[in-house]
Amino acid sequence: MWSYHPELLSVPVPRYTSYPTAAEFREDVGPVDLISAVEGTSGDVSLYVHIPFCEKICWYCGCNTSAANRTERVARYLDALHNEIALIGARLPGTARVTQIAFGGGSPNSIKAVDFVRLVDALTVQFRVAHPAMSIEVDPRSLRGEWAAVIRAVGIVRASLGVQTFSPALQRAIGRLQPEETIREVVTSLRGAGVRSLNFDLMYGLPGQTLQHVEDSLRRSIEFGADRIAFFGYAHVPHLIPRQGRIDAALLPDMRARFDMAAFGHDMLVAEGYVAVGFDHFARPGDPLAQAAIAGRLRRNFQGFTEDQAATVIGFGASAISSFPELLVQNEKNTGRYGMMLSQDRLPAVRGVRRSAEDRRLGALIEALLCRGRGRVTLPLDRPTLAALMPYVAAGLCTVDGDDLVLSADCQPYARSIAAHFDPYRSDSLRRFSSAI
Repeated sequence: MWSYHPELLSVPVPRYTSYPTAAEFREDVGPVDLISAVEGTSGDVSLYVHIPFCEKICWYCGCNTSAANRTERVARYLDALHNEIALIGARLPGTARVTQIAFGGGSPNSIKAVDFVRLVDALTVQFRVAHPAMSIEVDPRSLRGEWAAVIRAVGIVRASLGVQTFSPALQRAIGRLQPEETIREVVTSLRGAGVRSLNFDLMYGLPGQTLQHVEDSLRRSIEFGADRIAFFGYAHVPHLIPRQGRIDAALLPDMRARFDMAAFGHDMLVAEGYVAVGFDHFARPGDPLAQAAIAGRLRRNFQGFTEDQAATVIGFGASAISSFPELLVQNEKNTGRYGMMLSQDRLPAVRGVRRSAEDRRLGALIEALLCRGRGRVTLPLDRPTLAALMPYVAAGLCTVDGDDLVLSADCQPYARSIAAHFDPYRSDSLRRFSSAI
């Protein structure tokens, strides 16, 4: 059982899908930096393609997405995306090998299936890929019949469903009506199309949510055969995401209730045979994600916890982020400006950060703590860091073993908070980040 220490969860912290985090990105990083990094790339590379459209916009969503209700706007975006793929493909050396391709959003299935096939063809031609592991994020509400044939034809093996909750009342509270039968049909369709690893995204901390709601959604996900479950807390930040203003903040669970939901979900899924992966993912023992966690090969990037070992991720599309060992760079977020830049054959990289040797060292430490529960620290620790860690040590949440800081087996809800004490950029986290649990 997790122990509850509210004073150790009181400060909002990053989710550390990168280090430095996107909060540290600056506008002095741009196309020249991106081109240099791409041209210097070798070895395994992952590609990420962002589709910033959904047929319906959910109130809770913090993704860079908009309604796919204007055919011309979607067509212009896809034209720009093809141009970006061609520009990057012409610069990536032949020594680079594409091993993973992920499609996210938004909802990739918000575009026409034939347009999706054209994107896959473009990537295959431009990057000379052989047999990469391919994954896709899916909105079950708009996955129509032709998509199953397309998913089978292009060889997608992993899919992630945005489920969030099975409760109709909670669905109404967050603006995402999604009947259970819809989920059932999509699961059957994806399994029939050859998807071997199926993830369900579920949330806790929703308005009016109770432990009974959590148990019901987890139980149904297990019954549907989810190979992976991402069980994460809803971050209510309407000052950053205006659409969240439609959610009744008075109905949101407090920190103790959120903690109890997260703890209950962890215990239930582990009891059902899932492997706890990092602080908010779970996977069946035979799934590659669980195998990576067990073997100590788990990684963390902009897509969350992953078995992907590639040191480089190249992102395509508005707001997409590319990650290189010495550079993080993000594309223009606005789809109109993104398209305008590419219409002039200009790469749309507009902000980022150059990663110093110290950034890379600290990034490796933070990733190790979050993914493997232990990381090599520089001893002796400076006084502020040592003082900040003492409450966690006193609570039995971490110890020092030789040169390693080791997190306890029940430290998951505190892992990000501990990692954040090694992040010198974190001085304004109260403004920029969400709840630690």
